[in-house]
Amino acid sequence: MHRKTVLDNGTRIVSERLEHYRSVSLGIWVDVGSRDEVTTDNGVSHFIEHMVFKGTHQRDSLQIAKELDAIGGLSNAFTGKEHTCFHSKVLDKHFPQLAEILSDIFLNPRFDATDMSRERQVILQEIGMLEDTPDEHIHVLFNQLFWPDHPIGMSVLGTGESVAGIDRETITRHIERFYTPDRIIIAAAGNIDHDGLVALFKPLFESMHSEDGGGPPRSAPRTNAGLSCNTKDLEQAHICLGGRGPHLKSDLRFASAIFNTMLGGNMSSRLFQEIRENRGLAYSVYSFLSAYVDTGLLGVYVGTDPAEVNRVLGLVKKEIRKMQNGDLTQTELEAAREHLVGGIYLGAESTDTRMMRLAKNEFVFGRCMEFDELVSGLEAVTLDEVVAVAKKTFENNQVSLTTLGPVSEQELDLSCLDFSAD
Repeated sequence: MHRKTVLDNGTRIVSERLEHYRSVSLGIWVDVGSRDEVTTDNGVSHFIEHMVFKGTHQRDSLQIAKELDAIGGLSNAFTGKEHTCFHSKVLDKHFPQLAEILSDIFLNPRFDATDMSRERQVILQEIGMLEDTPDEHIHVLFNQLFWPDHPIGMSVLGTGESVAGIDRETITRHIERFYTPDRIIIAAAGNIDHDGLVALFKPLFESMHSEDGGGPPRSAPRTNAGLSCNTKDLEQAHICLGGRGPHLKSDLRFASAIFNTMLGGNMSSRLFQEIRENRGLAYSVYSFLSAYVDTGLLGVYVGTDPAEVNRVLGLVKKEIRKMQNGDLTQTELEAAREHLVGGIYLGAESTDTRMMRLAKNEFVFGRCMEFDELVSGLEAVTLDEVVAVAKKTFENNQVSLTTLGPVSEQELDLSCLDFSAD
């Protein structure tokens, strides 16, 4: 059973009671991420996520760790392009203690100067680790190419230069602008009573208020068709190729999910079978969807031998063109649909997944979207709609390509970007 309460200051509390569970997952969410930053403070949202666990006016970082461990709490946090979340999972009997601890670190972080200096070095190491992981770093490079001159194309972690410049004043200003009551959602799923949830959090959060009415509205990014060739001495060449995908409310999101699954979303997908299984050209090959409130992308990633880059790009284009030309079967569509439906219902067995769905649906739709509604959307997709999505996503002169590894631009066969009619 889903319930929702809105406090007088705009903070939303949403819950789903699952009486047969022994656990509860709790998340305190803020509608702010790296897309709400500027170049000079890029990474500040992520920096704040780190710092809230470093101590409050009541607890230092060791006390926080010990108290969470003492109740068996599995606690973490993450920052995305549009949201920041502080979350934990405990047995239902420990939920009141968890609510108090998580509220304290969220509402009362002290941002001690010594802790900030130390954590800055941790984040710089995290950035270095990302840059040393090419199959992850290439996605950062692709985003920068695909959404140029817009915050949504920037790294969530920030850069070494921007993180070095973030100080306590930067953090305080960011919190004042974006950590406003109307941007906060408290979400819980598991063996929890909604009225009890509200009774725990209302006294803690109802006194929050906004000084300046919140941060500026988000601007929709433009997408870019282009090439970014990043030469680096690596064993493999890493490739990202993609085009415009649906935003989170798009009518095309269900057809795009099925197209993505058929193209490279699982082990029976066309790209996996053709590039890995039939030809042995890659260990890792997949397609992916990244959707946000006003934009999205659908892309393909492959890691391959540098000598095979153009061959792989040709195969990727060939499979996409086949789908654009209607080379699909109803059996393929049904298999892809069942794969997605299975993922939805299997994910429903996790209180963490349910908690995150509650919050994300509230942010995007302002309500809880039932599982049956998602399944109905997938069941309505036709072959013609999948073909239309394939054409729209990989439209000629609208496709971007990023490479990372020992391959120069002169070595690339850029006919892979030509999706004009044969």
